[in-house]
Amino acid sequence: MSGPVVIAGGGTGGHVFVADAVASALIEKGLHRGDLRFLGSRRGQERDLLGSTGIELVLLPGRGIKRSFAPRAIFDNAGALAGVAWALVRSFALLVRWWPRAVVSVGGYAAGPAGLAAVILRRPLILVNIDAVPGVTHRILWRFARASCVSFASNPLPRSVVTGAPVRPAFTNLDRSTAGVSSARSALGCDPDRPLIAVTTGSLGARSVNRAVLGLAATWADRPVTIYHVTGRRDFEEIMATKPDRVPGGLDYRIVAFEDQVPLLYQAATVAITRAGALTVAELALAGVPAVLVPLPGAPGDHQTLNANALGDVGAAVMVADRDVTTERLAAEVESILLDDSKRQSMQEAAIAVGHPDAAVAVATVVLEHA
Repeated sequence: MSGPVVIAGGGTGGHVFVADAVASALIEKGLHRGDLRFLGSRRGQERDLLGSTGIELVLLPGRGIKRSFAPRAIFDNAGALAGVAWALVRSFALLVRWWPRAVVSVGGYAAGPAGLAAVILRRPLILVNIDAVPGVTHRILWRFARASCVSFASNPLPRSVVTGAPVRPAFTNLDRSTAGVSSARSALGCDPDRPLIAVTTGSLGARSVNRAVLGLAATWADRPVTIYHVTGRRDFEEIMATKPDRVPGGLDYRIVAFEDQVPLLYQAATVAITRAGALTVAELALAGVPAVLVPLPGAPGDHQTLNANALGDVGAAVMVADRDVTTERLAAEVESILLDDSKRQSMQEAAIAVGHPDAAVAVATVVLEHA
């Protein structure tokens, strides 16, 4: 069978990690790296996260459309649409040259032009939609797709196969035994015997969550607990400048702008405080980490709330609306998990039960069936 498999999409870490996981699974199923291509966005994280995979990576122009009619937004959107038009021309030329056996769309900026080019050229198109609600690109492309790989049975995309969300292989082999958790905490430079609260809310961070966690650190200054706070780039300096003083024998408050060892952090965690992106939800489920989920307000289709429900409905997580995030609310929710061994164990088991450790392989299987 000639022609590569093209994996298109990106712009955010979530999309890029899915693309990487699908590529790894296709290689596991017998394809060579030379049989694969990545089509990504110049403005995303693709260059940093996929550039060293050994798979050819082509970056297209493109950025998101602002949902505003302000003069500046209209001007920016005109530029964005021009970029999309050029990306479509570029995608069309690349697909004519490669003549792929299949195009896999993981969503994001580059997915639209590549998917439309696949439709025009009648190349098999497979959608990988990890959120509970499909994004704009996949709502446009779904009627032309041979199949849609989804994380949730409630996803409305037709011809869908529930595969779960493909995650990085590192999340499928976490050692959450007592020894494994202690080892992970030591590797992070933390006390192996202290409960660890992991806070992650994306590359930019979430101001509401960050400030509530900062208040929690001040409130719990005398407690023998570790808070490992990944603030994101935007709020790092503010949180560092206002962090409480260390009390001897009390709270170990670790503050970092970015954490590239998230699998290790989840292995070490007693409880996590996070946003509710689909990939984060999938990773928490595989790791079996009890969580307090704070969905991003205003997310398209309120998809983060629906993502959070996948864990909340089975008792694996507690959901707190962004408007309700306060130091007091976080303290109450986290404390109820930390102090109740049976509740924590029950949440861990519920999370693992809804995980899909073979999601990437399941997606690869669907792709190869239609290639």
